[in-house]
Amino acid sequence: MPGMLPGFLAKVVESLLGREGRSLHLKAAGGATVVLAVTMLMGSWAVVAAERGAPGAGITTYPKALWWSVETATTVGYGDLYPVTLGGRIVATVVMAVGITTYGMVTAAIATWFVGREQKRQGHLRAAAEAAERAAHRMCDETALALHERFDRLERALARHDGGRGGQG
Repeated sequence: MPGMLPGFLAKVVESLLGREGRSLHLKAAGGATVVLAVTMLMGSWAVVAAERGAPGAGITTYPKALWWSVETATTVGYGDLYPVTLGGRIVATVVMAVGITTYGMVTAAIATWFVGREQKRQGHLRAAAEAAERAAHRMCDETALALHERFDRLERALARHDGGRGGQG
């Protein structure tokens, strides 16, 4: 089982980050999420190692540490578990910094994706409006040409009609 974990993590990271067609937003969000997950897992292990045997320590098992890591990374911080040693507090600082940064990056990536989609939609609407305007101009030009041709025929017909009367009114 321990030998499988690094291979599994490598596959997860590769599937999140390695696809050629994947958007930059998804790669950024995926990468940040992987970094956060690894930080929380490693932070849980590190805080248990730092806190084990310390007087008044509440984070002494991995399940408790994992819960503490999740609430710390998400900045919820219920206060039910907290490190009491210097080493534990350093780990907490890293988990907090990575959590805040990660959630900021994921939020920014999602917002950028939404903005990009809207700009693309606006571009399509603009292109459709420009195409409709070109078609309307073309139709106006064709109509004007057809009217000119009709007026020319009418003038010729009137000229023939007036010419046959010999100029008598």
